[in-house]
Amino acid sequence: MSAPAAVPGVVEIAQALLRVPSLTPAGPDAFDLVESWLTAAGFTVRRRVFSEPGTADAINLWAEIGGGRPHLAFNGHLDVVPPGPEARWRHGPFSGDLADGELWGRGAVDMKGGVAAFLAAALAHAAAPGGAKGHLSILLTGDEEGPAVNGTRKIVDWCAAEGAVFDAAIVGEPTSVARLGDTVKIGRRGSLSGTVTVAGMQGHAAYPERAANPVPPLLAIAAALLDPPLDAGTAHFAPSNLEIVSVDVGNPSWNVIPGEARLRFNVRYNDTFRRDTLPDEIARRLAAVALPAGVTAALSIEPGYGDVFLTEPGPFVDGLAAAIAEVTGLTPALGTGGGTSDARFLKDLCPVVEFGLVGTTMHQLDERVPVAELKALAAIYGRFLARFFGEPDGADAR
Repeated sequence: MSAPAAVPGVVEIAQALLRVPSLTPAGPDAFDLVESWLTAAGFTVRRRVFSEPGTADAINLWAEIGGGRPHLAFNGHLDVVPPGPEARWRHGPFSGDLADGELWGRGAVDMKGGVAAFLAAALAHAAAPGGAKGHLSILLTGDEEGPAVNGTRKIVDWCAAEGAVFDAAIVGEPTSVARLGDTVKIGRRGSLSGTVTVAGMQGHAAYPERAANPVPPLLAIAAALLDPPLDAGTAHFAPSNLEIVSVDVGNPSWNVIPGEARLRFNVRYNDTFRRDTLPDEIARRLAAVALPAGVTAALSIEPGYGDVFLTEPGPFVDGLAAAIAEVTGLTPALGTGGGTSDARFLKDLCPVVEFGLVGTTMHQLDERVPVAELKALAAIYGRFLARFFGEPDGADAR
């Protein structure tokens, strides 16, 4: 695919990306577009396909311009979730239609719109008189909506192996709640999942003395996991929450005491814990439950997921908040709620925040973004680039 010769604006970029049906893991077409725009603007662009057994290969892109310090990275993904029944969309999911002051298509909010906004800001920054200031990188993946194994997780290792040193990163995920600029995510809770397996002895329900029922001990363990609460919250985080997501016995008979029962749980935890300390608290609660004779309990923790992280408010966060205020008049809330994102990988490189569009329609039928909001986001990113690199004002990325 070819890109226009002139520096494209945010709407043009977003439309072109939305017209590429880049279901996860995204194919090369969307990356070809991005590479053509960035190369024309003077960026050095590299692409890598990462692989791992049992998962689909994923395309990744790293583009940079300038050098030295400070070094800022924008991060995002070009893959999208399936559109669902296409006939039910008012405008086709890959149409990129402009209608009623909005831009329509799968990924308009999550997150081709955000990618378009920071690409527009980066291209305008590079085209400003005197050229780009500072050191700017663009990190894009094609598997964030999938298993997220061959994407940003491996981009981080790639950058580290190449000796890249980043001073800050912005992930362009949709963080705004009701109005653009009302929320910046300065951290995320960690996520940890596990299983408690209680083993007893199967037997006849009429002869409980000849069996060891694992279900009552499992219920006692469930109560111990839930009460008391894990913590009361911290300065920037709500209390950690442990949710029991499944209790399984697998017993189809009314007259059989089962021999085994399982409980599965997920914890969204704050900075009271780390991934390597929270299992100790779970194990302590498990050990405190008195088990009857003939019953044992075992805890297993699932691999993966992200650890908790927090980017403390300071010049980086303040600079983004100031850029938001300049464009929208809002002072953003500094949040840490929600699920996980690729920021959980970037936190190992440098301070990272997430900021982007209002997420109301993401993953829904008729996903769309107001054009004015898209232009305002590009303007915010442009203002922030100017602040971060010490320029007097941001270039017009709209």
